[in-house]
Amino acid sequence: MIIGLTGGIASGKSAVSSWLRAHGVPVVDADAAARAVVAPGTALLQQIGEELGADLIASDGTLDRPATARRIFDDPEARRRLNALMHPAIWKHLQAESDAAVARGASLIVWDVPLLVDIGWHDKVDAVWVVRAHPDRQVERLQARDGLTPEAARLRLAAQIDASRREAAADEIIDNNGSLAELYAQVEALVKTYRENAREQKKRI
Repeated sequence: MIIGLTGGIASGKSAVSSWLRAHGVPVVDADAAARAVVAPGTALLQQIGEELGADLIASDGTLDRPATARRIFDDPEARRRLNALMHPAIWKHLQAESDAAVARGASLIVWDVPLLVDIGWHDKVDAVWVVRAHPDRQVERLQARDGLTPEAARLRLAAQIDASRREAAADEIIDNNGSLAELYAQVEALVKTYRENAREQKKRI
């Protein structure tokens, strides 16, 4: 069973992922996959340079992420072309990592994908878990974590999809407006339920 885990910036999604890993649940990280598929020397990195500009490749042979971010921010067509190259490669990487986890005996696998709903991948997993926090809490966490002003933190939040759209795609909403202990208790209960469901499905196959 594949669970898609997502949530807004500073919602606590990373805390959930860390708990899952610590308790034996395989977590496949889309951000890590995005870095792996454009590692120096990969065919995809070369293709990005050819199609979007050699200036996006840094002198050390890595993808120049700040330059790429500026390019796609200013150019929607460049963003579309980059996504068309990256998304299939990331998807293939997630699938390969999941297959390896299944081979090791995993019955429940979590995909940590920040843009799960934004790019429509919520329809490609068995269930969606959304980590939710009040916007004021997110602003506080962004200020503490990244040293942002309240105004800058709110701009970061505003740049993401509306939380209601993300939550509309959720099978489970994990509330992170309380303590870490409360957060972890919710996750533990979900893991127990979903592991049992995954085992039952396996028996029926």
